[in-house]
Amino acid sequence: MTEADPTDEVSQIEDRIEALAEIAERCRKYILASKIAVGSGSALLLVTILGLFGMGQTAALGSIALILGGIVSLGSNVSTLRQTEETIQAAETLRARLIGRIDLRVVADTPLKLV
Repeated sequence: MTEADPTDEVSQIEDRIEALAEIAERCRKYILASKIAVGSGSALLLVTILGLFGMGQTAALGSIALILGGIVSLGSNVSTLRQTEETIQAAETLRARLIGRIDLRVVADTPLKLV
């Protein structure tokens, strides 16, 4: 194994961590949208049940579909977010281990001069 290998591997791991971070951020956005969908569907269902705006059965079915879709999306994205965060943590641990194996050299031993 050459000395460049750990450095290249660290670079690849950092690229992977960045990609995973983007996935995690996308999951967080979908989680927020899912919560909004569940809340909106619940409010629409309540309004429909109370008959405040004269909405019919179609609005009730649509609100139920919105609630169920939001719940399914929420569960899926929360699960994906957890898995992604675990993968990021494992990659960061591996990156730290690889960085610890790299033989770092001091570039200069002279003290800095302030001008």
